[in-house]
Amino acid sequence: MDEKRKRSVLSPPSLLLLCLEHISENLDKHCKEITHTDYDGLNTQLMFKHHDVFLHTSLAECLLSILARKHKLNDRVLSLFANPSTTQLNRVNISESSATLAGLKALSSHRITDLDASRLMNVNFTDIIVAQGQWTRKNMRSLNVSGCTFNTNNTNFCIVIPLSQLKSLIHLNVSYTEFNNNLGLEMVAEKLTNLVSLDISGTFVYNIQPLINLKHTLRSLIMFKTRVPEKDLIPVLMEMNELRYLDISEEAHPMIDMSKRPSISMLLYSSSSLPNITALDISGRDNVRESALVEFIDHHPNLKFLGLTVTQSLMRDNSTTYELCGVDFLTDELHPFHKKDLKVSGHVTEKQVLEGLRRYTARAHYVHKLLCGLFNLTQYLSEPRPDIVELVLPGMRAHSMHLGVQMAASACLYNLTKLQLGEEVHPSILKSMIELTLRAMRNFPAQQQLQKNALLTMCSDRILQDVDFDRFHASRMVMDCLFAFDDQSMIRMAVAICSILAAKISTKQTAELGTKRNMQKLLQIVKQKADNETADIILKFTLSALWNLTDESPSTCAIFVNEGGLELFIKILQSFPNEASLQTKVLGLVNNIAEVKHLRHFLLRQDFIEHCRRLLGSGHLEVSYFAAGIIAHLAHESIEDWGSCFRQRLDILSALHSKILSWENPESEMVAYRSFSPFFPLLERYDTPEVQLWSVWAMHHVCTKNASRYCSMLLEEGGVDILQRLVSSARVHSDVRAMAHEVLQILLRTKPLPGFKTPAHQ
Repeated sequence: MDEKRKRSVLSPPSLLLLCLEHISENLDKHCKEITHTDYDGLNTQLMFKHHDVFLHTSLAECLLSILARKHKLNDRVLSLFANPSTTQLNRVNISESSATLAGLKALSSHRITDLDASRLMNVNFTDIIVAQGQWTRKNMRSLNVSGCTFNTNNTNFCIVIPLSQLKSLIHLNVSYTEFNNNLGLEMVAEKLTNLVSLDISGTFVYNIQPLINLKHTLRSLIMFKTRVPEKDLIPVLMEMNELRYLDISEEAHPMIDMSKRPSISMLLYSSSSLPNITALDISGRDNVRESALVEFIDHHPNLKFLGLTVTQSLMRDNSTTYELCGVDFLTDELHPFHKKDLKVSGHVTEKQVLEGLRRYTARAHYVHKLLCGLFNLTQYLSEPRPDIVELVLPGMRAHSMHLGVQMAASACLYNLTKLQLGEEVHPSILKSMIELTLRAMRNFPAQQQLQKNALLTMCSDRILQDVDFDRFHASRMVMDCLFAFDDQSMIRMAVAICSILAAKISTKQTAELGTKRNMQKLLQIVKQKADNETADIILKFTLSALWNLTDESPSTCAIFVNEGGLELFIKILQSFPNEASLQTKVLGLVNNIAEVKHLRHFLLRQDFIEHCRRLLGSGHLEVSYFAAGIIAHLAHESIEDWGSCFRQRLDILSALHSKILSWENPESEMVAYRSFSPFFPLLERYDTPEVQLWSVWAMHHVCTKNASRYCSMLLEEGGVDILQRLVSSARVHSDVRAMAHEVLQILLRTKPLPGFKTPAHQ
């Protein structure tokens, strides 16, 4: 894979960025509020607690942008930037903030040259300009008010007069506003004579004739999705000789008028039009002749970009259309007219699709079309492409409620990360990918294919094991799929995902996830497999999910028992006597039941005790280990509690002791524990050494496989004191004492403790 692609994905964030991210998440920790009186009355202002803090321009601007990106900018937070002696701003991004006019006034003391105030909902255009200081209004060079309103006081009257104050303005973006011709474009063309770039996309402009006044200065004109007819558009563009960048693209195909000469082709055929153009976007336009495009490219050697996403041409019969981005001279590098250095947006080749995804994040229709093309291109990938994963996410994020975009994006992400392809993708990118996937699942719960795409993407060991995301939320979303869709492949993936995630959420969350409704559904799946005597992967994953959901969750264990889970699991043991993997999962879950004191009496029944006695002698260590664990927990109960099973107690304890001594510690970790707390009561049973022996063997096993984790757990939970007493006490069986001594030795080797020595092993 290209090293540049690797670096772009695997580079960690800088220390500077991490520090600013930390500040943005902990403003209350680093700042304080002060109250002062000004001409507006009593006001509060946010200030850094340390009086000598000063953020120079680049730091202050970066922090402001981070706060804007996280949607944390409001009047209170903006007041942090009101004092130029602590922060300095030139290039300001307050996009999508919830600030009011009062909050914007915090910027008035700064000398702002570039202001991105796009998509502000609580102020209008006049407020934005009025809030700026006199120096800023006189010297501002770039202004973006895209998505804001020009209307005032809840009226439909568009006010653009404050624009005339910005005499130094070079770049202006008024896209997706009420900006129009009357007192709008005419005034801009007359007053803002220094204007170099203008974006009027999605506005009410219907005539661009006033731009003739700017024909000597305007270098960039973007007018996507405007109301200007082609017949009025072309004559003006023919005079705009200084344009370098021109975007006259459309959202969707206009109506084809066969009686009219294709106007866009007329512009393209002219060898004298747009002589300095380097980028032309005619995406979404119709009636564009292929021959005209060839001539335009030939006559404009400086052209570096050509936008042809969903641009259609007409066949010679003038009735059949085809997509221009797929013509040979654009897709075939060996074609005599092919220009290697010309970038083209479209959906036919990989280069076209990726170029389009970089440029059209905000255009849902384009993103959908491009992602459909990308899906076809990525179905049979053999090499990782983390660079493409990064390009899919912005469009997916921008159009969370567009079903087509979400469907196509989720399908592409699966293609790009399945099997080993996701190994080269940085965990932070995978985290964003999963967060967006979960949002799509939440927004479209009834869309089976989208939900299936999401499950396919998440069903990855790399993602489930290594990526940090909200696993509890994901578990709930995935569990809901079991109820919504009767699809075996989806059931298989859902229970597989739940089986892994349930082990990675807190015990409080497992209790919340292990509701009666969810447990009934999982038990229903187990029952269907047991009735059909089908020991498939779905059964195994479902047993694992139940096992992890009941781990240290007494409420979930109680639901399991009350819903007939124990009888069902006994049936599993009877139906599959030679399936060690099933036996391990069944006994592992019943271990969780046995840890709950008030539920043990459900297990003290002769048929189940006999199963445990038989499986204790299994040649498979895991089976024998978990059978022994159940016996050890049950043996913690008094002889009276065993009732009619008391005759089996002595025999099974004797077998338990000898079997444990026969075990060899396996090479890999056989089991994982959240806590040692269930073992501590067993270690205190000095009258039942078999119970102590199983507990200390279990602790020894995990400490030898993952010493750093479990030795820390021993120290934090007070297990060291209990082990010391075992080693020191004359009442303890020698086998128990020897094993406890070994655990303490592992602890000392892993975490040396000053002044701590293990008692001499006798």
